[in-house]
Formats: sequence, structure tokens, C-alpha cells
Amino acid sequence: MESSKHTRRDFLKSTAAAGAAQAGSRPPNILFLMADQFRYDCLGANGNKIVRTPNLDGLAAESANFSHAFVQAPVCVPSRVSYFTGRYPHSHKNRVNYTPCDPREVFLQRMLKDAGFETGSVGKLHLHPPTAEHAQSTGFDRVLMHDGVGNTDPYSDYVKWRRANDPQAATPYTALAKPIAAGKNPFRAAVGYEFSPTHWTGEETCKMLREFAGRRKPFFLYSSFFKPHSPFETPAPYDTMYDGVEIPLPKRTSLEDIEKLPLPLQKLILRARQPEYAIPPERLQWMYRSYYAAVSMVDYEIGRILAELDKSGQARETIVIFSTDHGAQLLEHGLMDKNVFFESSVHVPFLLRYPGGAGVGNAKRDEMVEMVDLLPTLLELCSLPIPKNVQGRSFSRASAGREMVFAENIIPEIITGGALNMAFVPGQGVAGIRHPDAKMVRTRQWKMTYYTGHGGELYDLVNDPHEERNLIDDAAQRGRVGDLKQAILDWMITADENDQIAERWLL
Repeated sequence: MESSKHTRRDFLKSTAAAGAAQAGSRPPNILFLMADQFRYDCLGANGNKIVRTPNLDGLAAESANFSHAFVQAPVCVPSRVSYFTGRYPHSHKNRVNYTPCDPREVFLQRMLKDAGFETGSVGKLHLHPPTAEHAQSTGFDRVLMHDGVGNTDPYSDYVKWRRANDPQAATPYTALAKPIAAGKNPFRAAVGYEFSPTHWTGEETCKMLREFAGRRKPFFLYSSFFKPHSPFETPAPYDTMYDGVEIPLPKRTSLEDIEKLPLPLQKLILRARQPEYAIPPERLQWMYRSYYAAVSMVDYEIGRILAELDKSGQARETIVIFSTDHGAQLLEHGLMDKNVFFESSVHVPFLLRYPGGAGVGNAKRDEMVEMVDLLPTLLELCSLPIPKNVQGRSFSRASAGREMVFAENIIPEIITGGALNMAFVPGQGVAGIRHPDAKMVRTRQWKMTYYTGHGGELYDLVNDPHEERNLIDDAAQRGRVGDLKQAILDWMITADENDQIAERWLL
């Protein structure tokens, strides 16, 4: 915790300096860089010796790098709405992807816009309806969107741009090149890098940043990359970046292993006609290489954005954030993507560079934080009021670390339409799971997940970091299980009390 105190002290000094430079009249700008499905351990700054992330590593060296940051849902939309409201999914009600936002929820971009910020978004927004008009109604002045999902392409500014600029625009942007020579990356993309969504997002972010930086108003710019989310199409030259590199693969998961998990997890992992757990090691190695390549693509574009920020002269007046909406299993526990509470899905990278960042240095902060904590932190750093119904708490204070963090999700995942269709039917649930709403609580050492009517999981993260030995039925842990269930109950009861208990009698 001493490093946290040092970071807070340096932050206060740097913020004061930045404020003096602006004659005390203008809050710092905010540049929020987000990737999709980006694992905590896929940053060089977080200990990965294989992946190439020089720009994010450089940002980490100038930032508070949080080693224990956790999302509130291991799926895109619920997690993103928690970031932007400072509220838990069961409160803001976005529990699955592409569900309408409750119009009563006030998003960060609206709070900042109302405070005089110019606000903009580039890339994956993942709100519903997936239109620029709706995004603007949440508080964005400027919106350029590409969600990377086929049925949202009619609303995609990237797709429109590519149709106007790419001679091969008729080729789907996720298409794979053919033929692929033996021994080469089978996921080489048919579309060139200069026409990829990743490059488009970086380029358009740089353009919007130049526009915002040239004006008098403070700005909030959200730049959101679809990658390294699957599928694994990788344009040249990134398709060969990790050729010949042997990336450590996870322990093979058998059907017997999966059938030992709680039934909701089994239904999720085995939902496809051809379950993923049996992917051959050779193909899995190319998936890992392509995932790493996508990480490096995002890193390159973030480097360009940060260089543009430096060039604008606004770097010392801008808070820079890098994080993700959730991680990726990459076949750990037999699942390729996410939606579960294993560490690879809920434990995420999180970097925050303060204004005047030279005073922060390469601080590592190891206290546990939740991503609902980001919104109140940013409002505090901008000297703006924090709404009463915000459930997160600012982590700019040295004592901000949590003893417990929470997450929740609908397991098995609801998917409407397509080969993986798993619909929720009132009174019946999902795929035979009557109550699919699952909860997680994590301490420094212990993690418990709870599935109503279907048991749970308890892992000792110190002695079992890969979460392989479920101790939920261990008689020696009965008291601990009871305590953690109580913690979940207390969290559910108290989370909404600020906005549900009236300050006075309304008579």
C-alpha cells in the first residue's frame, strides 16, 4: 500500500501543476482507450515475455498500473455499461448483449458533456439500438461506430468508409485469405491491414483527437477497438509476426473435466455442435499467435494515438486510460471466449496516466478495484460531483482498495438467433437452467461463484491459481462458503440503497 500512497501524493502534485497551467479554469481532458476481450497477462508490462506491446508498455511505465482490477460482468455490454454508469449490472439492468439501455441511467459522457466537455466516440460502442443517434442521446457529440457484429454493419461508419475506399470492399472484413501455404497462419485475413477495422479505429481516433485538441473546451474521447476479440483473422504483416514462436498453451480440458463443473457452466461450454475443448493443439497454437498478433495491432494503433496526443500539446493536460471490457479464456477450462468467472475472463489490464504524468513514474498499484470505480474516480479528478446512485468509489485515494470484488452474469449465456441460440423463457430459464443469474465474490485468496439451484465453485487462488480444484463441497471450507454467500447477499441488498432510500419523507 505504500506505493499507492506515493502515487496519490504525486498525483495531487501533478494535478495541481496541471490546474495552475490552466489558470484553474479547466479540468483535464480524458482519453479512454479500450480493447475488447484483452487478457491481463497479454501485456509485456504485466509479465508476458513473448507478446510485443511496446506502446502499452511505455504507457504502463508512466501510469498507475493496477494489478488487481476486475470487471463486473465477463461479457461486453453489461461490463461496458458498468464502466460508464459506475453501477452494477443488476442495477443498470443491461444483463446481456444488445439489450436496450434504461433511459433513466446517466452515462459518463452525459455527465461530462453537461459539465462543458466535448465528447466523442470512435469504434465499438455496443449500445442498443446500435445507431449514432442513440449514442448521441447518451451524451456523445461525435460518434463514429463499428461494433464488429454482422447484423450491425448497416450502422457501421467503418463499413461505409471501406465501401468508398477499398477496391476489394465486396470481400467481408472477417474473410480469410485463400490459399494458405502449409505451415503458415491459417487465419491470414483476406483484407489488407490498411482497410482493417483496427487501423480505421486508430486513424479516425487520431483525426478526432486533432479536432478536439485544437479547441478551448476540455474533451472526453473514447476509442474502442474490436480486437483482439475473436474471430482470429489477421492481416499481413501481422499474420507472420509470431511465426515460429511457441506460445504456452493451457492444460487440455477433457469432457470429464467439464462434466465436473456446475451444470450452468457445462451448458455454456458445450453449447456448440462441435465443442471447442477438443481443438487440436496445432490449430490452437495458431489461434494464440493470431490473438497475440491482434494485441500487437491494437498496441500499434494506440502508439499512434498517444503520439498524436503528444503532438497536440495536450498530453500533460489529459488523463489517459487503457482497459478492456473482459478477458478471454483461450480454451482454458474448455472455452474459447468468456462469459465465465475464471480469472482469465474477469481479471483485466488497467492503466491510468494522470495529468503531468512524469510525477507518477512506473507505479504499480496492487489494491483490488472494480471497474465501477472508474467513473467516480474520473469525476473526482475533474472536480465534478458524483451522483448519489453511483455504486463505485474513487480509487484515487490511497485507502481505496477493496477487501472483496463482485461480478455477475447470465450463465449459460443468452444468444438469440444463429447456431448457438439459447433463449430465456420466463418460468423455464435458459437451456434447462431455471435460474441462470450467477454471482461471484473474490477476495485476495478466495473466489466463490454461486449458481442458484446448481451449486457453485470455491477456489483457493493462492494455492490453485489456475482454478482447477473446486472446494465448494469440502467440509473444511463450509464456514468459508457460508461467509462468502453472506457477502454476496449483503452486496445484493445494499448496492442500490443510495438511490432507493429517500433522503426525507415526501409529504
